Amino acid sequence: MIEELHVENFGLMEDVRLTFEQGLTVFTGETGAGKSMLIDALGVLLGGRASSELIRHGEKQAKIEGIFQDLAPECLLRLEAAGYPVEEGQLFLYREMNSSGKNLCRVQGRTIPLTLYRSLCEGLVDIHGQIEHLSLFNSDTHRALLDALGGLQDELNSVNDVAKSFQAILRNERKLSISEEDRLKREEILRYQIEEINNINPLPGEEEELLQEKKRLSNAERITNLVSEAYSSLYEGSAGKLAAIDLLAQALKALQELARWDEEFNLSESMESIYYAAEDLSNQVRIYKDNLEFEPGRLDQIEERLVQLTKLRKYGSTLEEVLTKRVELLQEMDQITHFQEQFEEIQKEKEKVHQTYAAAAKELSLKRRDIAERIEKGLSLELADLGLERSRFEVRFMPNDEPTLYGAETIEFYFSANPGEPPKPLAKVASGGEMSRLMLALKSLLAKVESVGTFIFDEVDSGVGGRTIHKVGEKLAKIAHNKQVFCITHAAQVAAFADVHYGIVKDVNNDRTRTMVEPLSEEDRLEELARMLGGGEADITRQHARELWERSRRHGS
Repeated sequence: MIEELHVENFGLMEDVRLTFEQGLTVFTGETGAGKSMLIDALGVLLGGRASSELIRHGEKQAKIEGIFQDLAPECLLRLEAAGYPVEEGQLFLYREMNSSGKNLCRVQGRTIPLTLYRSLCEGLVDIHGQIEHLSLFNSDTHRALLDALGGLQDELNSVNDVAKSFQAILRNERKLSISEEDRLKREEILRYQIEEINNINPLPGEEEELLQEKKRLSNAERITNLVSEAYSSLYEGSAGKLAAIDLLAQALKALQELARWDEEFNLSESMESIYYAAEDLSNQVRIYKDNLEFEPGRLDQIEERLVQLTKLRKYGSTLEEVLTKRVELLQEMDQITHFQEQFEEIQKEKEKVHQTYAAAAKELSLKRRDIAERIEKGLSLELADLGLERSRFEVRFMPNDEPTLYGAETIEFYFSANPGEPPKPLAKVASGGEMSRLMLALKSLLAKVESVGTFIFDEVDSGVGGRTIHKVGEKLAKIAHNKQVFCITHAAQVAAFADVHYGIVKDVNNDRTRTMVEPLSEEDRLEELARMLGGGEADITRQHARELWERSRRHGS
């Protein structure tokens, strides 16, 4: 649950520091005071979108800090596995938004990427807002909600894995299931392509070697002149000009003579190394010169071979890619020529995987139907508590034609609020008030099985009035017996059930507006309840507020 929350320069909130406990906490205030802003701040803290537009006007940065305790075991394991263990039972989260657009995320005081931050925040808080009413209209969410209520993630994962294997087999089957005419055409094309590559028969690295040889042959005369010049300069010499080896010999003789006269200046050994190195170099040049041959017509052969290799460019940009392509073509040819055996093998594998899928999907379906029955019964009781005693809620299963990642059926919720009216899809029958009560009833069921410690309801009483609004307050208080529940509300009948009541007001000082969140004393709560009730004489309204207060206290006890 959330133990502490600190919001600084977020929207109109300049510096808000709050501490919380388990139970029902409500936030109330005039329209526009900033109640939803508090939920927005919590959303950002939990990994939601953080925009520089949320920074208080005139400030460079906004900060949101939260301390969580009594975390669910799966949250503790996830943090431990990621290298952010919880110490002394507390988890520290921090988000910072800067006007420059740079945002920071910290867990346990360490900066981490947003994607990892979001994953570590999963399962800490369940935030319910008006958007979830809309999500219930989407039947795709019904299956996910039923699986969550039943804790069927492991069974769903098993079905998902087998379905992926089955779909991969179907893709292979479709590749093989082409007409005989198309198969013959493809076989003809493959034979031509394989034959073309085989006829040219490229070798790995061949093109590079040929280009190097072409370069040498194209410059044969220049190469001959250069090697002759090098050998002459190194060893043979020319008219009136000593070779380098002769000059080095003279230098060596002089240095040896010098060493006899001055032993401290002895470079003869170094000179010997240079002399023998030059002699070895001369020998290498001579060998290259003696072996230098330029085969007549070889350049034309190379040019012709390079033209042939260029024809294979359509199969790959390099000869290595061409050779890889040949292997792929041969494999495809093998598949086509052995089509019947492969098709039969795929059919056997398909049947085997389908049986595995059917078994896993059947197990999941049976558990889903059991959960659906329990949800229908549980919701009947929950909805009766919320003034919908004669409503009907059904979970309907529509079989899928083929195996899917989510099981053998599509699931959709049906609802009827009025006796005599058959249940229909939620989007076609539920009003705003009925949807609010239905969502609250579902959350009440979810609170019994889900490990999330904190539930947040943003105007869950929207569209609900009369005696039912009192039932909404009772339901929230009931959920709060074992959970931490936050609720933003405009209804005094709901606020009266709160264990802790915060007032949210706007304050203008020196032409600056700020939103303040303050805990209300008992007397302040009665005044706030009277304001929320509104209308009539002040004394009568206050009396009504006190009656609400006392009635909710009796319910709580």
